[in-house]
Amino acid sequence: MELARAADDFVAAMRAERGVSDNTVRGYRADLADLSAFAERTSGAAATEALSLDLLRDWLLDCTERGLARASIARRTASTRAFCSWLLRERIIDADPSLRLRSPKSRSTLPRVIPAAQTTDLLTTLEQAAHDGDPVAVRDLAVAELLYASGLRVSELCGIDIDDLDFERRVVRVMGKGSKERTVPFGGPAARALDRYLHEARPRLSVGETPAVFLGSHGARLGTRTVYRLVARMLERVPGSGPSGPHTLRHTAATHLLDGGADLRAVQELLGHSSLGTTQIYTHVSSERLRAVYEQAHPRS
Repeated sequence: MELARAADDFVAAMRAERGVSDNTVRGYRADLADLSAFAERTSGAAATEALSLDLLRDWLLDCTERGLARASIARRTASTRAFCSWLLRERIIDADPSLRLRSPKSRSTLPRVIPAAQTTDLLTTLEQAAHDGDPVAVRDLAVAELLYASGLRVSELCGIDIDDLDFERRVVRVMGKGSKERTVPFGGPAARALDRYLHEARPRLSVGETPAVFLGSHGARLGTRTVYRLVARMLERVPGSGPSGPHTLRHTAATHLLDGGADLRAVQELLGHSSLGTTQIYTHVSSERLRAVYEQAHPRS
């Protein structure tokens, strides 16, 4: 059964059985529409049969990566539990995948930052894996290099088309939150990895005409879930706890820029934040950077 149709039936049942308010109805509709879109984007099937604990967890993680507030994610968790419980009662599904679902923890601390030397080591490892020319390994190297070079959101990276790349200027055009377009620079290593991928690997992954830059193993546009798994595997080699998705590379890129002396407003523009306050929360000045500034500026340092 299609998720959209099931969601409509669920909302109608909540109105009839529990007399839920209009605000609650709007919340249910928005939450389940977002879940349906995520299921379609990551698994190719927006149907009740596609519901699983892994899918729901990936969806909530995606919500977290997109910067949704803790209260919004908690509401989406509650909406999903109510929806899945209703699906089970109506015998539309055989088991409730939301029973073990928990809201992601509030981001009380900033996402971890991978030190520059370790980031280089991780990318070198991916480069070595791509040495023999395996198309997926070559693609993965290009994905990681571009994520780190540009600080893109995973959805922005997966949405890039061929025409969005400008190798002469070394910039990529992306569509960010709120359908806001911006142009983001990338460096030499990312340019070389992208060039190799486009000329050697992408033709071997492609099975038809598609404008997408990054392709999955079956030739379709690369999904966000695949990128999550790629980065999680990549970061398994780094000791320490904390988030291990593409957002970690985004935060690492921003922090390394600040460490190198980049202006906070330049980082804001790079990340596509609508306000400087968001960037100030999202990034932090490392202790090494703070020490350097202190020693340079304080008369009794």
